[in-house]
Amino acid sequence: MLRRLDLTANHDTDLRRVLPRAKVDVHAALDAVSPIVAGVEQRGYAAAREATAKFDGVDVAEPRVSAAAIAQALAGLDPAVRAALTESIRRARIAHEDQRRARVTTTVVPGGTVTEKWIPVRRVGLYVPGGLAVYPSSVVMNVVPAQVAGVESIAVFSPAQKEFGGRPHPTILAACALLGVEEVYAVGGAQAIALAAYGSAPNDSAAEGIESVDVITGPGNVYVAAAKRLVQGVVGIDAEAGPTEIAILADSGAFPAYVAADLISQAEHDTLAGSVLVTDSAELADAVDLEIARQVDLTKHVERITTALSGEQSAIVLVRDLEQGLQVVDAYAAEHLEILTADAPAVADRVRNAGAIFVGPYAPVSLGDYAAGSNHVLPTGGTARFASGLSVQSFLKGVHLVEYSREALTEVAPHVLVLSAAEDLPAHGAAVSARVES
Repeated sequence: MLRRLDLTANHDTDLRRVLPRAKVDVHAALDAVSPIVAGVEQRGYAAAREATAKFDGVDVAEPRVSAAAIAQALAGLDPAVRAALTESIRRARIAHEDQRRARVTTTVVPGGTVTEKWIPVRRVGLYVPGGLAVYPSSVVMNVVPAQVAGVESIAVFSPAQKEFGGRPHPTILAACALLGVEEVYAVGGAQAIALAAYGSAPNDSAAEGIESVDVITGPGNVYVAAAKRLVQGVVGIDAEAGPTEIAILADSGAFPAYVAADLISQAEHDTLAGSVLVTDSAELADAVDLEIARQVDLTKHVERITTALSGEQSAIVLVRDLEQGLQVVDAYAAEHLEILTADAPAVADRVRNAGAIFVGPYAPVSLGDYAAGSNHVLPTGGTARFASGLSVQSFLKGVHLVEYSREALTEVAPHVLVLSAAEDLPAHGAAVSARVES
């Protein structure tokens, strides 16, 4: 099912050009999304309502979900699901609390200090997708770091579901209730991103105004990614999320059943999901092929998984040795990377590019999706080369406070005057001279 890509003889090819990856054209999606975003900017929720009716097949007159509906969703939540979500929230809070940034004051010279303080953004819009699956875990992963950062106003946007009377899925609403989030909108897709960025128009038909946000986070499809690209600059965004992906770096000691199960678990998300095994063992590759054939037939979403595993974005990559394997996974820069090798912690420490690294046989990606304490909103499409996953830091702004005494300013003034003259900005120097000469 998985195609083979043999790189054992490769020595000088640009690996990023040859490794498997789903082809997702955000540029093409911009043409479809631009009128939606422009419409919401100009007409507010009225335009978003039209888009929801067109794409989701449901007309939602009032987008804000009532407090009663949120409470009802929590009351009707399966007790086992409630317990699991509660534990997921607890573990996420533990891990994210330690991401808080400390205020640091540095004495540059006597009488001259620079303090870096961290200020949370005031308001955020958190997107929780619908589509092929229900993602209450994404509510947890977006809300917890925002709350830990100290964000004072949180709005969740999730697609309206026809089968639930135009509201988001009840499990999404219940997760919001468990987290104390009271502002939830039944809007999805590009129109949700635009509504979060621009808010409702002055003459909006919505019963209650929607305030624009400062930052938008959360995964979505290519149209959500395109909308994020269009509003970036009006608001901050976390990333343009693409199809999910897993890479596994494994040697001959890896357990084939574990490898196959993890590749399949990621393929379950989407037909464009990428599942990549990188190994120096042809024997392991053969054994994984057999395990995949056995396990796929035991799963619920056979067609979706089969399509993803047989797509161009998935493969078994054969390498000469572990050193080349590390080069390959760094070039691939996976959203999720598993290390199933001898001395896995040491190997994981050598990885440069990955959204999150899962170390050893008992830390599967599925654990990180739900209850490891880590965040599962991660960079996709190779962007882990320069981007990080969602964290408390995503909702904080670093601000420098500069404080100098007259004596400290006088000491450095000659250097400021020289540099302002070198840049032909004499008024800059004059602003200093006015203070030290008075």
